Amino acid sequence: MPSTFVAKGAEAYEASMGRWSRRLAAPFLEFAGVPSGGRVLDAGCGTGSLTLALSAHPELEVVEALDFEENFVAALRSRTDDARIRVQQGDVCALPFESQTFGAAYSLLVLHFVSDAHKAAREMRRVLRPGAAAAAAVWSYEGTPSWRLFWDTILALEPEAAGNGVPSGRRPLTAEGELRELFETAGLKDIAETTLTITMDYANFEDFWLPKVYGQGTFAAFFDGLPEPRRDLLRDAMRAAYLAGEREDGPRGFKSVAFAVRGTA
Repeated sequence: MPSTFVAKGAEAYEASMGRWSRRLAAPFLEFAGVPSGGRVLDAGCGTGSLTLALSAHPELEVVEALDFEENFVAALRSRTDDARIRVQQGDVCALPFESQTFGAAYSLLVLHFVSDAHKAAREMRRVLRPGAAAAAAVWSYEGTPSWRLFWDTILALEPEAAGNGVPSGRRPLTAEGELRELFETAGLKDIAETTLTITMDYANFEDFWLPKVYGQGTFAAFFDGLPEPRRDLLRDAMRAAYLAGEREDGPRGFKSVAFAVRGTA
């Protein structure tokens, strides 16, 4: 089942989002928990931030990693020679695994992009052994100020960007309580939820601007199709927003929040 996430290659993903998912992986696993052995699943592994964090637990026997994007699968394969990691292309809404197979199933920054999150959550529950845990996290729409700064500045100047790589509103599951409701509907029990906070820090304006324009999604095509004066206006406005009154370009950090939930089969 197709995703609403538009991939443009592993390197672009790393620059725009992979570096932040790596930073989020450790606190996510601390909340979610890792079993003392057996087989676990990373459903929607991307370029492997969570998969590699799981592989740091030597007690795990197998880490299955699955993603819809073949280029992400290839990138993860190139990043590890750990024989416990098994990577394949596949759909989180139709997991290619037997029922009651895993000791844990995880989905980091994925469920708000899949076309049917309810089906994906039910699939995660299906492949869990009785009593095993599922856990997921998604970014908070209100709690990601670097992206809101980017989106809101663009929409103020180019309203037609809505739907062209810039969301016209928040995605499903990005408000408090929605992930919990998703897990409840999927039949998971003993549900707990929390918020996880990391800092998205940028070296300078170019580090902020370029991955967002030319990273994942379809905004690059919209931006490149604008007349040059309008592109320049957007870039200048974004730079002013990034500098936030400072005269000199330089590093900025944005506290960013993800909602996380866990439950048992």
